[in-house]
Amino acid sequence: MLTILFDGIAYGMLLFVLAVGLAVTMGLMNFINLAHGAFAMAGGYITVLLMQRADVPFLVCLPLAFLGSALLGAVCERTLYRPLYRKPHLDQVLFSIGLVFMAVAAVDYYVGSTQQIMQLPEWLKGRTEIGSLGMGHYRLFIIAVCAALTVGLQFVLARTRFGSRLRASVDDQRVAAGMGINVNLVFLSTFAFGSGLAGLGGALGAEVLGLDPSFPLKFMIYFLIVVAVGGTSSITGPLLAALLLGVADVAGKYYIPKMGAFIVYSLMIVILLWKPNGLFVRRGGKA
Repeated sequence: MLTILFDGIAYGMLLFVLAVGLAVTMGLMNFINLAHGAFAMAGGYITVLLMQRADVPFLVCLPLAFLGSALLGAVCERTLYRPLYRKPHLDQVLFSIGLVFMAVAAVDYYVGSTQQIMQLPEWLKGRTEIGSLGMGHYRLFIIAVCAALTVGLQFVLARTRFGSRLRASVDDQRVAAGMGINVNLVFLSTFAFGSGLAGLGGALGAEVLGLDPSFPLKFMIYFLIVVAVGGTSSITGPLLAALLLGVADVAGKYYIPKMGAFIVYSLMIVILLWKPNGLFVRRGGKA
């Protein structure tokens, strides 16, 4: 039971890092980017290909995956997404879904459709047993990295000048621009950072979740569940939702494998019936 709980927490923390960028763009920027998983896939492939073909160490690949995905996100925001900020949400959904299928086809054509195998360093392959609790070293590493990212992200959004400028830009772009805030630069930085977090999550999750060209489609629903259940106006909500989802998914697959994802969807329905706007909604914020 403790081992299942530990694995569920590690899985939930990983889902949070993968989905938090989508929560930021939807909640703070009011933009629906369903192609978020494509940036996660980019980070995973950057890591795997660098390790396989250039023998780059795993710990060096992680920041490179973040930077590569952030750069890709910045380019896409500047050229593709910015004209859609003022468009209806349906246009944003259709456009980003089209980008997902384009990304899947491009990766399948250039890299292939086979499942990618990541060779972790030896120090991450072990397992520690403490009584009835079995802790995989790699899952411990995931929890530590994701916890540090969570604390840092919460601090940046809530306690720094950049976080204040971002909230001001979202609330009223014209007033923010009149006060000297470069709204376009704020949105560009936010979108790039969210894409970089997705890429880092994809790099960390390549060994746990698997990596192939269908990655954005397979996990799109999980990202949306985390955002819908947790709410989009805070970081705490998606974090709690990701942990609940991770524990429920791991426990369900272990105890009731025939039920599959039914337990996760049932949990989502119950929570949304109780809290239609998500677990945490900031007063006066966007739901």
